[in-house]
Amino acid sequence: MNLFKVLLAFLAALTAAPALAVLPGLEPDTSAAEDVQTVEQTISQGQDAGDDARITERIEGIFAELPDFGTVAVETNEGVVSLTGTLADADAIARAEGIASRVSGVVTVENAIERDLSVEQNLSVFGEVSDLFDSFMAGLPLFAVAMLTALVIGAVGYLIAGLGFIWDRIAPNAFLGELIRSAIRFAFVVGGIVIALDMLGAGALLGAVLGGAGVIGIALGFAMRDTIENYVASLMLSLRQPFRPNDHVLIDDLEGRVIRLTSRATVLMTLEGNHLRVPNSQVFKAVIVNFTRNPQRRFSFELGIDADDDPRSAMQLGSEVLLGLPFVLDEPEPAGRIEQVGDSNIVILFLGWIDQREADWFKSRSLAIAAVKEALEDAGFALPEPIYRLRFDGRTDPLPIGRSPKDGDATPAPAKRRASPPADGDDVRPESEISEMVESERQSDPEQAKDLLDPSRPVE
Repeated sequence: MNLFKVLLAFLAALTAAPALAVLPGLEPDTSAAEDVQTVEQTISQGQDAGDDARITERIEGIFAELPDFGTVAVETNEGVVSLTGTLADADAIARAEGIASRVSGVVTVENAIERDLSVEQNLSVFGEVSDLFDSFMAGLPLFAVAMLTALVIGAVGYLIAGLGFIWDRIAPNAFLGELIRSAIRFAFVVGGIVIALDMLGAGALLGAVLGGAGVIGIALGFAMRDTIENYVASLMLSLRQPFRPNDHVLIDDLEGRVIRLTSRATVLMTLEGNHLRVPNSQVFKAVIVNFTRNPQRRFSFELGIDADDDPRSAMQLGSEVLLGLPFVLDEPEPAGRIEQVGDSNIVILFLGWIDQREADWFKSRSLAIAAVKEALEDAGFALPEPIYRLRFDGRTDPLPIGRSPKDGDATPAPAKRRASPPADGDDVRPESEISEMVESERQSDPEQAKDLLDPSRPVE
């Protein structure tokens, strides 16, 4: 009975197998079997007579064209290629196998090539160096001609740049002339190198060098921005000529006399006798006051009078005193102006003009202040001092402020000093110490040849 059940189950399984094959998604995967069958069919095909010989001849012909593969032996049997021999490195061994496998009719490659570990083969770098040396010796005449051409072109550039009388006539100053000469030398040297490299067939190297030089130039431009700005400012100042040697100038808040203008800085001598170097980039952008360009210079000072005094009379008196001073010019005429009215005084501004070629500005101003002050005091004008008002509470005794003094306590009022006219011997001559120091240094300093200030050119 049990045996009968087993037979029925076996028949049912046989009946269900074709049905499962028909169901979608349940088809058996036969791709692998087909690939195996294809490979087996390709390998199992018979070889034509002479195929092995043609494969061997083809591979040997290819290897014969490759100098490194001359030691490789090739043998073919039923499409199976066997490679034997020695090569210098593993890359050459793999390359030989790859070449043989790509030949038509080859079934597979048996690579039995061994690496050659001999000293002669592995020191091939010396052979390459020898080949390079031989190539260099062969190209040495061309290299010599190219080098000679570059030197000749560069020498022509230096010769043209050395014609100083031409560039000095063209350029407005020595600084610009030297800049033109440097540009000519640079252009000819670069042109000679370009022609020499072109003769040697190194155009690609030239392009790479110029490209790298451009990138480096941009980087240096950003890194040396201040230096380049200072250089350009030096060029512009040499063209503009804003001052002359020994001019008394005020550059922003820096005051002194000009010693020289160099390619990097403007050298001043301060009124204390110290050297002051101002970068040309700062000078070019600064506000420059040149006290020497106009010999007439105005001085001014303020004096205060009492609020009860007549300011018009004080202005007239001060102007007359200034006009009577020998070092004050009659034209423009001295004047007085009310500057401001304070709580207890009136401030008057007095103005006067001098000729700096005959009178020193500082001395003239000092003597003028003294003369006007004495004249106002002698005329009865009070020069008030600061007034402080004090208040006291009732617990303290009142101070005798404003009380009339007793008869015995009367003190005579101090006599007013009379204004003394300025003596004719008052020295108001221009100070010459700093000017003489500047001229002495300009004459004795070897850097005088580098001065970019040209007295023959007009001042801007």
